[in-house]
Amino acid sequence: MDSPFSSEQILATLLLEKFDQLTEVLASIPEDLVNNVLPMAGSNSPVQLVGHCCGVMRRWSSTVNLGVVVPRDREAEFTAVMNKESALELAKETRIAFANDLSQTSMQQAPVAAPPGREHEYWMSTCQGVLLHVLEELCQHLGHMEITRDCLTQPAS
Repeated sequence: MDSPFSSEQILATLLLEKFDQLTEVLASIPEDLVNNVLPMAGSNSPVQLVGHCCGVMRRWSSTVNLGVVVPRDREAEFTAVMNKESALELAKETRIAFANDLSQTSMQQAPVAAPPGREHEYWMSTCQGVLLHVLEELCQHLGHMEITRDCLTQPAS
């Protein structure tokens, strides 16, 4: 069966859908909980998860694939505190810029700026492979966000 969509279009759609789902989960969390973490070491707040995903997306789509450096402070992503409106605005701006990066990406070409130490990863051979890595990260953090939301919003039993 022939598909009217190319694999590149399917990947772009999946990336944007997963990011939209992540931001929808953030939007569903009460304001007073968006900066809360779970009571275990290494837990991240919903705001931190969204901020981290924004950093991941732009690093790989722009800095790596296109060679257009987008400054990123990865450590700060995991300590960020902001209100829900600001986090959703960051997500909106990131989504627009990410979609623009996707439209400029030659999927079967090699990334322009492979990060040192990562250039031999099997998925680094094409820009599409790099974006599959981004999809992997978004799916992982979407699950993380859903579990965090459920734990933060469920009454203690």
